[in-house]
Amino acid sequence: MPVKLINYFITAIVCIAATPASASEPAHEVSPGIILYNQFKFDTAFTTLEEEARSGSAESQYYLGEALRRRSRYMTPEAQHWYETAAMSGSIYAMIQLGRAKNDLCATMENCPPSQKTQAEWFMEAKKITLPKANNGDPESLYLMYEITLDHQWLEKSANAGYPLAQYWMAVSERQGEGYFFIPGGRDASVRKWLLLSSEGGNPKAMMEYLETLYEKGEMESIRHWLEVAAATGEQEAMSNYGAYTSHTPDKVGYPLDLVKGYAIFSLLKELGDSGGVQDYVDRKIDKIAEKMTPEQIEQSKTVAQEWKDTHPPLSFFPDKLGR
Repeated sequence: MPVKLINYFITAIVCIAATPASASEPAHEVSPGIILYNQFKFDTAFTTLEEEARSGSAESQYYLGEALRRRSRYMTPEAQHWYETAAMSGSIYAMIQLGRAKNDLCATMENCPPSQKTQAEWFMEAKKITLPKANNGDPESLYLMYEITLDHQWLEKSANAGYPLAQYWMAVSERQGEGYFFIPGGRDASVRKWLLLSSEGGNPKAMMEYLETLYEKGEMESIRHWLEVAAATGEQEAMSNYGAYTSHTPDKVGYPLDLVKGYAIFSLLKELGDSGGVQDYVDRKIDKIAEKMTPEQIEQSKTVAQEWKDTHPPLSFFPDKLGR
């Protein structure tokens, strides 16, 4: 693929991936608290998200509710408070989580906190706002109608309208047996198609799964391209693989040896600490790469790391926004 085209893909996807919190939110509005949440730095994220939530950010209010619910593994009164605060500010995602609360652990424990609306009423409110937009063809609203109703037709409509997250879940659902394919190999081809479309739309999870299909077919040129694009989104696994392969620790895909870039990428991953349980792996890799480097190369890598950090989205595990 020509260099200009590769750079176009990376630039476009960086712009999309800079908004892991919301596909519709401009990159400059992604808050520090949400970045920390996406990096699984929960201890720091709680404090930062609460400051942002109290300042009136509906997105941070929603993510604070998510963080609190995930920490306790059920709907606590504090989590519900922040979901409801976000919902009253128009967050459809918060309304959906409040609508799902009947299936939460607190229902089994019979200690769900009182709500301003019933679960059914929150779903009705979400649908009342979302349905008109969906009927006008808004891709994200089509997807949210799927989350509200679990009607697969909405998911398919959203995917066909070009919403990358819906395209990803179309691939997942078809891989799990959804739909009918009469031509041998049709299912695999359709899954691959949806993963590619979602990848082209900037979805890092789709990119990583699309890479697996490329590995199976041995399509090395495409692997090199898509791994570089995935790493450019800040997806931590893609960055880890990209850093390892560019530094030939090991050389699996045929990148030119670049110890400085590989070391720089792992030095950035080191900033995650033990988030996601990656610290030991990162430490081992960075030591292994350093064994092959001169002090001058290690010093040079600091500049490369800073340049990457200045021109790429933050590192992220890209957790699902509508967490279960």
